[in-house]
Amino acid sequence: MEPAQLREICLSFPGAYEDFPFGPETSVFKVRAAVDGGSRHEAKMFASSTLDADDFSVSLKCEPALAEQLRAAHPGITGAWHMNKTHWNGVRLDGALPDSMVRDMVEDSYDLVVATLSRRQQEQLGWARLASLPHTGSREDSVD
Repeated sequence: MEPAQLREICLSFPGAYEDFPFGPETSVFKVRAAVDGGSRHEAKMFASSTLDADDFSVSLKCEPALAEQLRAAHPGITGAWHMNKTHWNGVRLDGALPDSMVRDMVEDSYDLVVATLSRRQQEQLGWARLASLPHTGSREDSVD
């Protein structure tokens, strides 16, 4: 997978955008939905990468049990650097993993993050898995 492919995948999800809060060398992909009719926005990170072809990797959110399984099965998947290693995997993108697997991991990361948004935000994003997953956000479903 090439850096441009990862960027394209990350930006293909509803509400996704690229940000550079840590400087120009680190791309952070976030999801954002309007709150209260668009008066306030909340953004949450679902992927982070240097997009450096020489040391190409991405940090992705992952369910803890699956994260352990993936790390045990693939030497290119480890706990993400500077992240909570229980919930974030660092995935080396050196060609050892199929592109389809990387895309699935990016989508899973996005879904885990969107699942923490309010139901209203999920609906604004047109989240495809809304009906199949329970709401896991800590906030109330309705925003006053």
